Amino acid sequence: MSAQLTIKKITRNYAYKRVLDDVSLTVRPGERLGVVGENGSGKSTLLRLIAGQDVPDDGEITVVAQGVGYLGQVLDLPDDAMIGDAVDAALVEFRLLEQQIQAAAEQERLDELGDLLTAFELRDGYSADARVEAAMSALGIGDLGRGRALGTLSGGERARLALAGVLSAEPELLLLDEPTNHLDDQALDWLESRLRAHRGTVVVVTHDRLLLERVTTAIAEVENRTITRYGNGYAGYVAEKKAARQRWEQAHAEWVGEIGHWTEWRGTTAHRVAPGRAIPDHNKCKYNGDGRRVQASIRTRVRSASERLERLRAEPVSKPPEPLRLNAPLDAAVREGTVLEFGGLKVGAGQRLLITGPNGAGKSTLLDVLAGVREPGAAVRNGVVGYLPQETVVRKPKQTLLRAFGGSRDELESLGLFHENDFATPVGALSVGQRRRLALARLLNQESDVLLLDEPTNHLSLALVEELETALGNYPGAVVVASHDRLLRQRWQGEELRMVRSSRTSR
Repeated sequence: MSAQLTIKKITRNYAYKRVLDDVSLTVRPGERLGVVGENGSGKSTLLRLIAGQDVPDDGEITVVAQGVGYLGQVLDLPDDAMIGDAVDAALVEFRLLEQQIQAAAEQERLDELGDLLTAFELRDGYSADARVEAAMSALGIGDLGRGRALGTLSGGERARLALAGVLSAEPELLLLDEPTNHLDDQALDWLESRLRAHRGTVVVVTHDRLLLERVTTAIAEVENRTITRYGNGYAGYVAEKKAARQRWEQAHAEWVGEIGHWTEWRGTTAHRVAPGRAIPDHNKCKYNGDGRRVQASIRTRVRSASERLERLRAEPVSKPPEPLRLNAPLDAAVREGTVLEFGGLKVGAGQRLLITGPNGAGKSTLLDVLAGVREPGAAVRNGVVGYLPQETVVRKPKQTLLRAFGGSRDELESLGLFHENDFATPVGALSVGQRRRLALARLLNQESDVLLLDEPTNHLSLALVEELETALGNYPGAVVVASHDRLLRQRWQGEELRMVRSSRTSR
């Protein structure tokens, strides 16, 4: 297959807000590109533009492919439509070819019939419906009949049905927006195998780092209205992010060194142009002339050094923010005993506990109770609890970001989570990802004996997620994390508590 996708200098604005600004990107045939970035950065907008569901304000997008399959985050059909209608919509190109083949056969247009049959066979149209059945079975919805109304399905069932349809259509260009939502581990394994085997080009928007690690061959990061491309899949993305930080640190160190060098040179070295000496006999005029030349040389050197300093200070290289650090009281590492207790659950000082389980099992409720947000007094807390809930509630939308942070300007700036020009932005105007970073900033700015983190990797850029995981590894206090993040779970070093929907738990 030879799908071609080129994005050239596109810009897209929404409600007086620019989402993408003069961005360009080329996706090579057969490539599997992962699109990443925090929530609200413009990833879904980019995918809709490629799919033709939206149009850019400027620039152009070129798509050349035998079939384009687009999976949005919702199934765009009415509730009274049937599952069979959703399947037909996904296989519309095959259904159209079947109609054309039948018409050509009935009217004995043999040359046209041959071309249509060839196109149908190349797309493996004869097994399209069988592929749908197999995909639905792999995704855990194989028992849903074609005559069932979409309105009777759960959100997860609708999402999996849409995914089964778009994959079964075998388009040359596959565009997927968060395809891992609502999938269990078995379905995720099947999806990864299916995407690796896809005979064509894949562009997938996802926060699932394990899928990125196992499937993608390149990464495109959408950030600050721009797109940056990274080769060699997720490993290449992580490596380049680390290398970029090292280059930044080196550039800052060189800038500081240059400032120090020219400051010192202007104050001392520039004046060392002639040692003091006595006035020669009967040659006072010549000595004075030499002195004037020396002074002129000094002035020239000082002026040159000052100009150099002025240029350096006009283009400063800022110091990179310090790596994220979660603060604990000085004695947290040596404190003994239980820091949290609820029912039969006890969390000791320095303990690591991962809470897993399906949606609806009560993970968020348990963390709310442990934090005292729900049922105050039900849990025993010994020490200061730092809590990062799954949802960031905006109670004062007109309050500025800096005021909502609750600390000083220097403290917020040192975290490196926001640009200084964001500090005056009303909280109500922040994106989902920015609100999540604000909640994280509050947590980073306090000292806690125990951290309760509900889906801590949600809505954040993947580079920040990697940094947060490192900070958690260095944190000396107790940590309780509820998460669906497969890579976090795979890397977890500590105990695990598995919750089930029946409210019973098992170790």
